[in-house]
Amino acid sequence: MKVNLYTDGAARGNPDGPGGYGAILTYIDSRGNLHEKELSAGYKKTTNNRMELMAVIVGLEALNRPCQVEVYSDSQYVVNAFNQHWIESWIKKGWKRGKNEPVKNQELWQRLLKAMEPHQVTYIWVKGHAGHDYNERCDKLATSAADGEDLLEDPGV
Repeated sequence: MKVNLYTDGAARGNPDGPGGYGAILTYIDSRGNLHEKELSAGYKKTTNNRMELMAVIVGLEALNRPCQVEVYSDSQYVVNAFNQHWIESWIKKGWKRGKNEPVKNQELWQRLLKAMEPHQVTYIWVKGHAGHDYNERCDKLATSAADGEDLLEDPGV
């Protein structure tokens, strides 16, 4: 089955303040019906890059069977890690980058790789939010989660 995953993350205030992520899964079932599943939550002590990673992770982890997944993200950091093969280089270098510096968010990258395992995943960059309805909706989900009171600690670390 083919699934589209639209993601966005948002960090609010200081690094110890609330943040949120939004993910929307869309797919067409065997009867031709369109389905959408929205996932949104907030949690503390994180950064924009971690938010973007969590949005993709949570979307992939929500799938209960192997799928062909197209991930639409406005995060060049996440998309380029795969499209420009950064992650392959990091792994080959023992999770180091540049001048032998450790890769940031290594635990989340490893969790993302595990979440990808059963699926065939393609990453597509959505430049900003200009004219992209789903990306706009994800941004609203992330903002709503960030501003909400239902805050969770980051479950991945």
